[in-house]
Amino acid sequence: MKAMKNIALFSLLMLFTLALNSCAENSPKDWFKAGSNPDNYNIGIDKSKVQSGRKSGFLMSDYATADQFGTLMQSCKANEYIGNRIKMSGFIRSEIVNGWSGMWLRIDSAHNPTAKYFDNMINRPIKGNTDWAKYEIIMDVPENSYSMNFGILLAGSGKVWFDDVKFEIIGDSTEKFSESLNIKKSPDLNIKPQNLDFEK
Repeated sequence: MKAMKNIALFSLLMLFTLALNSCAENSPKDWFKAGSNPDNYNIGIDKSKVQSGRKSGFLMSDYATADQFGTLMQSCKANEYIGNRIKMSGFIRSEIVNGWSGMWLRIDSAHNPTAKYFDNMINRPIKGNTDWAKYEIIMDVPENSYSMNFGILLAGSGKVWFDDVKFEIIGDSTEKFSESLNIKKSPDLNIKPQNLDFEK
């Protein structure tokens, strides 16, 4: 339970303290590695295990402990989805996951990060060995959102594959962030999600 709380807390606060140059040379285009112990994890492209197309992305560790986690993630501006309710979907395959894994999505404003707009599947974790399956997260993108941050995380050791990520607008949102805490903005965010099928 302590490890899960640490993961949730770190995931909430980490984005704007990350150095984007932590990307591995073999990382999928527009994706990067982060987490509580990113050096204990590897990311890359796999051409042999795919949901569709020619490639998938993977995240793995042979020796990370249950209180450590890594993530394959990306960030972009939220402009395209502001004021809407969205559905993030993606396909995940797992192998020997001895902790847990999950797809995750967080929406941040430029002023007030909050756990309200954050879901990492901690209440429906992926464990052990699983074949490709589709997972979904539904979330509001408040009126004054700044960024969308998303990916797949792995707590402990094992390997997970990620493919065919999609974002769909499924309704309107009347949510709005409060304006109380100013945080550092990243100047390098893409306008919208990129390379969601890992084919680039």
